[in-house]
Amino acid sequence: MGSKLAVQMYTVREFTKTAADFEATLKKIRAIGYEAVQISAVGCMGGETPEVDAAAARKMLDDNGLRCIATHRGWTPLANDTDAEIAFHQALGCEFTAIGGLDGSYYDAGEAGFRSFVAEAAPTIAKLKAAGIRFGYHNHANEFARYTLGPKTLYDIFVDEGGPDFCLELDTYWAVHGGADPVALFDRLAGRVPVIHVKDKEVVLGVGPRFAACGEGNLNWDAIIAACRRAGVEWYAVEQDDCFGRDPFDALKSSFDYLAAKGV
Repeated sequence: MGSKLAVQMYTVREFTKTAADFEATLKKIRAIGYEAVQISAVGCMGGETPEVDAAAARKMLDDNGLRCIATHRGWTPLANDTDAEIAFHQALGCEFTAIGGLDGSYYDAGEAGFRSFVAEAAPTIAKLKAAGIRFGYHNHANEFARYTLGPKTLYDIFVDEGGPDFCLELDTYWAVHGGADPVALFDRLAGRVPVIHVKDKEVVLGVGPRFAACGEGNLNWDAIIAACRRAGVEWYAVEQDDCFGRDPFDALKSSFDYLAAKGV
């Protein structure tokens, strides 16, 4: 149980600013029961001279019985400095990377912008694939904007035209927030969703919708998990963008316990 659950490190970004904090955080994550992480917004790994480089991070992960199953990287370095990005991921022992969105100019161009990105991304995706690294796109809500009077959304361009190597790191909260049905999306994305983001969406009286630990909101997890299994999801990366004053490690434990009890 729990063998497919990972922590998206953005959730604990305030606890990774130094090497010592990063290592302590990894120990806490492993103690909860998680076996993997997605490296994202780890402060001590940022900048031109990071306190912790990929090789050092790999050792910390190994020492704590964890593995890096995904990263979030910027599109510019992935496209323009692909060899260095490949070396970074190989040092981490990581075989999947995703970007967290597009530059605003692509959105401004609407349908044409998204089709342009699909075409522009193809050579980089192919080069990453040749090195054993899969590429994915992480959605928020904007991608579900309609670009015609019909039902088609910008995200549909990625789904329908991206091809089998254009993976989608589907985020359950943001898909629902954008008006999409994650179950229907997973059923269209078999083989293209090796890593996803799972977070719940609760509605708080007097406040409205907000992020929640899995099982503490309104998402239909039985249906979502069944669809994930049909689609071949390999890793469920638990993320909570904002814990609203709650200890994020407590929120991560709540999500872990809930999803592990569901057999994830």
